[in-house]
Amino acid sequence: MRRLTSALPLLSLALLAVIATVRPSSAQPSGSAALLLVDGKITTEDPAHPEVEAVAIDGNKFVAVGTTAEILRLAGSGTRIIHLNGRRVLPGFNDAHVHVMVGGEDELGVHLTSSQSPQDFRNRLAAYAKSIPKGQWILNGLWDEQRWPSRAVPAHELIDDVTPDNPVAVSRTDLHMLLANRKAMELAHVDRNTKDVPGGVILRDKDGNPTGIFKDAAKALILDVVPPATLEQVERDFLAMQKVAERNGVTSVQDMAISADDTEGPLRLRAIQDLHRQGKLQVRVAEALSLNYGSQLADLGIQAGFGNPYFRIGSLKSFADGGLGASTAWFTQPYSDNPSNYGIASDQLRNPQKMFASFQLADKAGLQLITHAIGDRANHTILDFYERLEQQDGPRDRRFRIEHAQTLLLADIPRFAQLHVIASVQPYHAIDDGRWAESRVGPERIKTTYAFRSLIDSGATVCFGSDWPVAPLSPLIGIYAAVTRRTLDGKNPSGWTPEQRITVAQAVHAYTIGSAYAEHQEKVKGSIEPGKLADLIVLSEDIFTIPPEAIEKTKVDMTIFDGKLIYQR
Repeated sequence: MRRLTSALPLLSLALLAVIATVRPSSAQPSGSAALLLVDGKITTEDPAHPEVEAVAIDGNKFVAVGTTAEILRLAGSGTRIIHLNGRRVLPGFNDAHVHVMVGGEDELGVHLTSSQSPQDFRNRLAAYAKSIPKGQWILNGLWDEQRWPSRAVPAHELIDDVTPDNPVAVSRTDLHMLLANRKAMELAHVDRNTKDVPGGVILRDKDGNPTGIFKDAAKALILDVVPPATLEQVERDFLAMQKVAERNGVTSVQDMAISADDTEGPLRLRAIQDLHRQGKLQVRVAEALSLNYGSQLADLGIQAGFGNPYFRIGSLKSFADGGLGASTAWFTQPYSDNPSNYGIASDQLRNPQKMFASFQLADKAGLQLITHAIGDRANHTILDFYERLEQQDGPRDRRFRIEHAQTLLLADIPRFAQLHVIASVQPYHAIDDGRWAESRVGPERIKTTYAFRSLIDSGATVCFGSDWPVAPLSPLIGIYAAVTRRTLDGKNPSGWTPEQRITVAQAVHAYTIGSAYAEHQEKVKGSIEPGKLADLIVLSEDIFTIPPEAIEKTKVDMTIFDGKLIYQR
């Protein structure tokens, strides 16, 4: 994670380039199609024809679905025919919540997620530091102290002597706290005299010295001195993400602002355009800029869904609180393992009048509001904000979103459907955090934590994502998590809070047409229907018929993006 630079002036130029790079519409079919997939079991997500045997593609659009015999009639002399031999086909997956730059950097940097102890963590950082130039920052890492026997968060003394020449700012897997070494704190001029940060936490030892752990808004104390990313680096990160997406059948991603003060959105947008012009972009990208762009987008007349089939903007991401792993998610009752802690409102929500005013400006401009909320108090507050907006400005197709919607008050679950608020959730978190979440929130609140089934049963629109790199960029693993809820530690073979398990069909829907709806794109992608963008995947197993626990090992055999085969296992 790099320093969030001041990039607001880039936005106007970036918007002009979005318009300039729109491709002309694809060719309409004449007597034949360019690509046929036949003899399969094709889940379309079209209620009129939920399953078909074959599909025809011409240009970058689906042009026909039907039986194998019907579709083979569209074969011409230049038609390519793929025989599926009974394999299952789905629409291309749409991951509704990723962080491209952090994930791309993590793919190319130090890997700490699987470290099994503080010593292993230390050894990995030591080896990585030896492999890079002196002075280069070591970032990301995505460590998880819950995998360690002690479950204690690390301090800078653990790594100072093995990283003496490289500043370190490695994030916990949830991205809500980081560990900085002594060198990084010296560069940031952080010491015992540094004041606490609104909306953040600086962990200190008994003498008041920073331990190296910085949570939420306090992370900026360190990250503000990290050199800003260059366009070349951002393009590298996108290409690294794209490789992971292709082999996991992800043909669309929704890239979320990483923090309230994330100002690198325009740089990401410019990188996407460069890759598109070079013919290297093979994933559709929706950029959710940080809320501080609201007035600029409004002044330019931008509304939700602005762009083209390959990249779009028009959504604004804000934050209501922190995370459960960092104990900064905001609750109505204290943490079960720390009765003095209720979590914290984000720096944005600490001034609710100002945050709501920003919401009002964006809503009146036709922009889509997307808000991170983990704790039940944070979720309740944002639902109240959304309800006030509709009361003040009148009903329309807003598609408000809450990202994570993690722990909910029981009375708030039906409000998602009542207020037409999309629950954008990440099922992998349930089997990851399920190892320890109950120790934080207790046996009652856990019943409405990752409450996917309750949300769906209440009529809410649910879309799925990964939160990559917090979790794997693998919708199949996400589907496995949502359907089985078997925690990573193997202690819940029948499912953790099993009453919240959902069906495979519901999970596939959330990862395809549900996610397309969440970005105002359900009319052009998300299902296999004539006229829609030709994104689909072929699976190694039929996830609708195999035992649910076997979904985890299912592979993507082929990924077709924009009518072209871009990955084959």
